[in-house]
Amino acid sequence: MIGPQQIAAIVDQYDSKKITIGTIGSHSALEVMDGAKDENMKTICICQKGRDLPYRRFKRLADEIMLLDKFSDIMNRENQEKLRELNTVMVAHRAFTAYLGYDNIENNLKVPVFGNRSMLRAEERTAPRNQYYLLEKAGVRHPRIYRKPSDIDGLAMVKVQEAKRKLERAFFIVSSYEDYKRKSKQKIDQKIITKQDLENATIEEYVTGTYFNLNFFCSPLTGETEFLGIERRLQTNLHDFVSLPARQQMEMDIQIQNIEVGHTPASIRESLLEKVFEMGDKFSVAARKEYPPGVIGPLSLQSVVTVDLDFVVYDVSLRVPGNPIMATTSPYTKYYYGHTMGVGRRIAMEIKNAVAQRKLRDIVT
Repeated sequence: MIGPQQIAAIVDQYDSKKITIGTIGSHSALEVMDGAKDENMKTICICQKGRDLPYRRFKRLADEIMLLDKFSDIMNRENQEKLRELNTVMVAHRAFTAYLGYDNIENNLKVPVFGNRSMLRAEERTAPRNQYYLLEKAGVRHPRIYRKPSDIDGLAMVKVQEAKRKLERAFFIVSSYEDYKRKSKQKIDQKIITKQDLENATIEEYVTGTYFNLNFFCSPLTGETEFLGIERRLQTNLHDFVSLPARQQMEMDIQIQNIEVGHTPASIRESLLEKVFEMGDKFSVAARKEYPPGVIGPLSLQSVVTVDLDFVVYDVSLRVPGNPIMATTSPYTKYYYGHTMGVGRRIAMEIKNAVAQRKLRDIVT
């Protein structure tokens, strides 16, 4: 494990007036760089050949593009050296963890990472002290977990890795053990999932209600957990298949998948905000105890609000969530700062403030 002393030694060599915000060219890179530009900070985008077009078209965003044969080549010694020469602080998002891997991030990436790199693995449901563990320590409700498929006694969500695209999760809904066996076999036969990944899948109670992805920002500089806003996911082929009349849905032999392809904004009734703040605060406190120094920066509690107006958190993101829509639609950041902003700009603000206060060590690992 790369320890705080190693990262502190690197940060101490940085030119604090020339900090560069670095990101892998996928997932939320545009949001991260846009926020950096709003705060007049330099950026570098690490791109994989053949996937760099969006980052070249939006010319304002990337001051420099590092073009690699594959994303994992960032681990090469010369590439890490270049990032350090540019005084780079890397920002973690889903593609960062998926393409570099937790082992590399924890043990081999000798570039400061904004956030708590040792916490990123907790997002995976198969990890010890994972997101369920943290939710339980925080006293935040999550769906009931079925320990084995034969325990399924009602609607359940099977959360399994997709076979071909490791960035995606091939979730599917079942109503009974028999339904689980039938649908699992079908998806394995169609090569959507593998038998091995199915054995490592999590089976959760399916909680009915309205979905809100609640986005927070944990600041080590202020000690506060800010509520930044809400977005909802657009998924194929679930959307807009569900807009068809029920009769047509039943006549069509289509396997429903939940592949995220976009986002839409949302707000929540004001009387529920107290519960939202409490959830964010409780999770932040638990994370500091279990993974010191805790969450640094973005935190997303993906939740369902039930008919009883209770919150159930079904997923946790411990890095930049994919929600660029929030940058222009969040009233909650306007309540804090007088203008709307997204996660990318809030990260850039934190880095700038840390530099000004000579506390860059406190926000990177």
